[in-house]
Amino acid sequence: MIGDRTNHPSREALLALLLLLAATPVWAHEQSGQAAGFLTGLQHPVSGLDHVLAMISVGLWGAQLGNPAVWLLPVIFPVVMACGGFLGLVGVPLPGTEVGIAVSAILLGLVVALEARPPLWVAAGLVGFFGVFHGHAHGTELPAGENALLYSVGFVIATGCLHGVGIGLGVAHRWSMGRVVLRVAGATVAAAGVYFLWGAIS
Repeated sequence: MIGDRTNHPSREALLALLLLLAATPVWAHEQSGQAAGFLTGLQHPVSGLDHVLAMISVGLWGAQLGNPAVWLLPVIFPVVMACGGFLGLVGVPLPGTEVGIAVSAILLGLVVALEARPPLWVAAGLVGFFGVFHGHAHGTELPAGENALLYSVGFVIATGCLHGVGIGLGVAHRWSMGRVVLRVAGATVAAAGVYFLWGAIS
């Protein structure tokens, strides 16, 4: 009898093993879903050229304007964008989202090309206004089954990084040739925005 007990698992051990095997796939799915949500959020802003150009332009314009715009604009955009993302996540419609994104590339490119220097509140309002459209687009495109919070954190972080790229490139504004290059870059973004707008309305 002693030999039988050592060679055969008890009912309790078998039950525990079955529960463990049943629970493991569920736990693994939850973790992979959360990780995928964050990674998808990180990738989403860089998956579309319209988003990339607009967000880099915010950093370029902030660098042209200098303090405090150089840090205020890249903070306002992601904050307002997160609000727009929430609206998209909960299903609140926003008419003309793609048109708004295309127009954002046009206007943000133009202000860089023209080295526009409006009052700070105007610049902040313009950036924040377009942030709603970009955020709403991100929010409505959350893949099914992925963590909405981590997805949102991911696309906000990615947006901040794109602003940082724009600010880094905007350092060229210190030199005369650099200012010319930035203005050409702004004009290129605006032209791309016209192309995006044509695609959105056609």
